[in-house]
Amino acid sequence: MAELSKTRPGANMRLVDALQYTLPLAGIVSILHRASGVLMVALLPFIVWMFDASVSSEISFDGFTSVFAVGAGVLPGWFFKLVALALIWAYLHHLSAGVRHLWMDATHSVSKQQGRSSAVATAAFSVLLTLALGAKLFGLY
Repeated sequence: MAELSKTRPGANMRLVDALQYTLPLAGIVSILHRASGVLMVALLPFIVWMFDASVSSEISFDGFTSVFAVGAGVLPGWFFKLVALALIWAYLHHLSAGVRHLWMDATHSVSKQQGRSSAVATAAFSVLLTLALGAKLFGLY
C-alpha cells in the first residue's frame, strides 16, 4: 500500500495567520451564543441565590435588595449589579440567538445575506434591551 504524503488542509497555516482572520458577524453571534450559555451555567449558583432570597420571606427580600444597594462583605453593590447585568445580557442574547436559529431552521433561510441580517438583528436586540434593563438596574430611570 502506498502511503499518502499529502498534508492536511490548513496544516501549513501559521498562528499569525489564524489571529489575523476576522469572523463574519454571523460567526461572532454564534460564538457569543455559546459563550452566553456557558455564562448562564456558570452563574447558576447566583441565580438560585437570587431566586431563593427574593421569594423566601420579606426579611430575605430586604437582604436581597440591600446587597445590590450596599454590597456584601468586601464586594460593593455595583459589582453585584454588574454580575446581574452580565446575566441579563447572557439570557437575552441566548434567547434571541436561539430564536434566530429556530427561524432559520423553520424557513430554511441559509443565504449569506439572510445570515448577516439576522445576526445584526440578534446583536442589536440583545444589546439594546440589555442597555435598557441595565439603565433600570443602575437607577437611571
